Order: sequence, then C-alpha cells, then structure tokens
Amino acid sequence: MFVQDRTAIVPIIDALLAAVPASDSRILDVRIGTAWTAVVAEVDGTRRCGLAATLSRLGHDGPSVRDAGSLHTHSSQDLCQLARFDSPAEVPVGMAAINALLPPPPGPWQDVNASDLLAERGADKTVALVGHFPFVDWLRERVKTLWVLELAPQAGDLPASAAAEVIPQADIVALTSMTLLNHTFDGLMALRRPDAQVMLLGPSTPLTPLLFNRGVDLLSGSVVEEIDAVLRGVSQGAGFRQLHRLGVRLVTMTRL
Repeated sequence: MFVQDRTAIVPIIDALLAAVPASDSRILDVRIGTAWTAVVAEVDGTRRCGLAATLSRLGHDGPSVRDAGSLHTHSSQDLCQLARFDSPAEVPVGMAAINALLPPPPGPWQDVNASDLLAERGADKTVALVGHFPFVDWLRERVKTLWVLELAPQAGDLPASAAAEVIPQADIVALTSMTLLNHTFDGLMALRRPDAQVMLLGPSTPLTPLLFNRGVDLLSGSVVEEIDAVLRGVSQGAGFRQLHRLGVRLVTMTRL
C-alpha cells in the first residue's frame, strides 16, 4: 500500500475517491506517456479506460513513479489514492484510475466540443478560461470578453496569480481539469460569483454528477472507446488530437 509523504486534505479529490464504487474491479494496465496517462481496469467484467494529463516532473526529488513496473498489481482503491499525492509523476495515475473506475455517466450527454459550447454561451458574456487551450484565438473572436489565466502565460494570457481579480468578474468560468491534478480546483471555485456558469473541461475531467453538486454546470471530457489503440498511442507519446482519432470520444454533460 502506498504511504503519502506529505498529508494534504484535498476536498474535491476526497469526494471523487468516495464516489469510486467498491465493486468487483482490478487494474489491468497502466501506461504513462509523455503527454497522457492511461489506466485500464476491469469493473464487473467490463474493461474501462481512464485518461489524465501527464504532468511535468520538474521539482520532484523522489523516485519518478514508485513501484513502476508493478502498478497494475495494486488494488483499484490503492491506485486511486495517488490522486491525493503531491508527486507530479504519480497524481495522473491516480486520476486516470478514478476516471476508469467511476460509474459510466448516466447522461444526458452531447457529442459536442467544449469550445463550441463556450462560444455559444459566451457570445455576449465575459469568460474566464483557466488554462491555455488550442482554441483560444478562435474563441476570443466569438465571445464578448475572454480572459485566459495560465501558469506559463503565452501572448495575450494573464498570469495565474490574477485569478483572484479576474474570476469574480466573469459570467462564465471555464476550468481546465488540470486544476484537479494540481489541486487548485477548490480554491478557484471559491472565487466565482454565485451566478456564474462553470465548465470543467479537458480529457482528464471525471464525468460524474458529483461535480454538479460542487457548483459545476458543464462537464466536457472524454470517453475511451478503442482501448487498445489508445493505449498504443499513449505509449508512443501521442498528443490528444492523435488519441481522439485513435478512439476517444468527446462528450459534454450538462447539469439539469
């Protein structure tokens, strides 16, 4: 069993861990690629695959991944616990395991990209987007105002430190699911206006109604449909556009 070196209470992660059912499950495979991490589990006789973005290992002084080579032998619950850790090499494994083990989303869901929904809902609104996505320039032309907050700002972005000033002014707050991996989700959600619409987006997004109870209105994530092809892509360093073509479906769930 993994032992965490530094104890930290991360409420949203704890809630997600509590939502993982204690059903008949086992881990079949763990792949850590340069861009994406995948975990395959068998749940009640069905194979499922969860994805999470691979994080940088900069500043990580310990071993890259403890028990590398035998992660698939850990229990499902034990592997999920890695999402609570502070190791950038191990947290994605835990989140991908959570995404593999959570019950399939009950729907309703739409086969629609997050960018299209943001453009539609933000046409006359102010949008704060946490995370620089490839569609930023396209989206900026289609919403009233777009602020992009980024840890490593690109041209036109604001630094992440501006969140406390920007997010309370936004009509729509779109958070990258990386905020779950770097444990900033709860703090950013606390900055939003009560009437703001909130979207959580990115392939790491857990597609669970639990997040609707935490103030999220839209969940834009991914479902792995071609598990073997996607595993090969992850192992060979595929970016998300490549994984999408290999067999990942983009879906959005809306709070009713």
